[in-house]
Amino acid sequence: MQRTIYTDDHEAFRESCAAFLEKRVRPHLEEHLTEKGLPRDFWKAAGAEGFLGLEIPEEFGGADAQDYRFNAVWAEELSKVNASLSSCVGIHADITVPYIVDLGTEEQKQRWLPGCASGDIVTAIGMTEPSGGSDLAALKTTAVRDGDTWVINGSKTFITNGFSADLIVTAVRTDPSKGARGITLFGIEATDPGFSRGRKLDKVGQEESDTAELFFEDVRLGDDRVIGELGGGFIAMMQKLPQERLGAAVSNIAHAKQILAETIQYCHDRKAFGQSIGSLQHNKFLLAELVTKIEVAEAFVDQAVLAHSNGQLTAIDAAKAKWWSAEIQNDVLDHCVQLHGGYGFMNEYRVARAWRDARVTKIWAGSNEIMKELIGRDLGF
Repeated sequence: MQRTIYTDDHEAFRESCAAFLEKRVRPHLEEHLTEKGLPRDFWKAAGAEGFLGLEIPEEFGGADAQDYRFNAVWAEELSKVNASLSSCVGIHADITVPYIVDLGTEEQKQRWLPGCASGDIVTAIGMTEPSGGSDLAALKTTAVRDGDTWVINGSKTFITNGFSADLIVTAVRTDPSKGARGITLFGIEATDPGFSRGRKLDKVGQEESDTAELFFEDVRLGDDRVIGELGGGFIAMMQKLPQERLGAAVSNIAHAKQILAETIQYCHDRKAFGQSIGSLQHNKFLLAELVTKIEVAEAFVDQAVLAHSNGQLTAIDAAKAKWWSAEIQNDVLDHCVQLHGGYGFMNEYRVARAWRDARVTKIWAGSNEIMKELIGRDLGF
C-alpha cells in the first residue's frame, strides 16, 4: 500500500539519511559490534550533517524542523541498517534533547544544546532503576537539600548511551512525602564528582548500543542543574513518553519490514525440491501474511506519526502503537528466522541478529503489559 504521510521534502531528507548511513556507518558495523557502542566520530559526523538537531532551535545549532515526520524518516533509515543505531540516536535526539529544549533554562540551553546538535555532547535519560523497571513513580534515587546544593545518591540501570553519555537527564526523588509529585529532573554531567558508571552490560541483542549502570554517590549540584520545575519530573516524563513510544513503534516496523524484504529475496534465491522455497504453498501463504501484517501495522503507525506532527497524538494511541508494533516485529522476525532454516540461526546472517535485537522492544519504553494496562484504564477498567 502506498504511504501518503511523507512529502517530497521528507523523501529528499530520506535520501540524505540513507546516503550518510551507507557511507559512514555500513562499512563499520562489525567494529560497532566489537566495541559494543558507537564511536564519537559517528556522533560528530551525524551532527555535522544536521541529523542530531532536528528538535533543537536554530539559535543553538539545530535544524528546528518542527515536524516529527523528519524524525520518523531518520529513525526508519537507521533501523534499516541496524536496530541499535536507532536506539542510540533516538535516545539522544528524540528522547533526551526535548527535555532540555522544552524545559531547560536559557543558560542550560546555551550550555548543552549546541553540543547536542554537533555530537560533541552525547546524552542519555536516567529513568530505570534496578528495583523499579516500568514503575517510574517508585524510583529511589534521591536528591537531598544541603544548604544551596542538592546531594544526589542512587543508581540507574539499563541506560542506553550510558557508557558514553556526557550528559544524563536524571529523574530523582526530591520530596519523599509527595510520591510521584516529589520527583525532579536534573542534568548530571559525566564529569561531576561522585558520578560513575559500571561496565557495558552484556545483552542478548542490540550489542552495538552501549548500555550501562550509572551510580551517584554524593553528587553535589546547584539549582542551575534542575531541569523544569521542582517536583515536576514525573509529569514531564509522562508528557514526553508518548514520543518515546512512537519512536519505538516507527523503528520496530521499519526494522521488521527491512528484514522481511531481505527474507523474501532469500526465499526467491534459495532452492528446495526443485523450486524456490517461496513457491512452496506454506511459505507463500506465510509471506503473504507477514507482508500484510507489516503494512497494516505501518499504516497505523504512520497515522500516529501524522497525529504527533500535528500535536494530536494521545498517550493511549502511542501505547497502542508501541505494543502492537513490538508484537508484530517479533512475530515477523521469528518467522523470518524459520524461513532461513539453519542459516537463520547463524550470526553471520542479519536475520539472526535482528531477531535477537527485536526481543527487548516488548520490554523497554514501558513493557507491553504496561501499555495494555494504560489502554485498559482508558476503557474504564
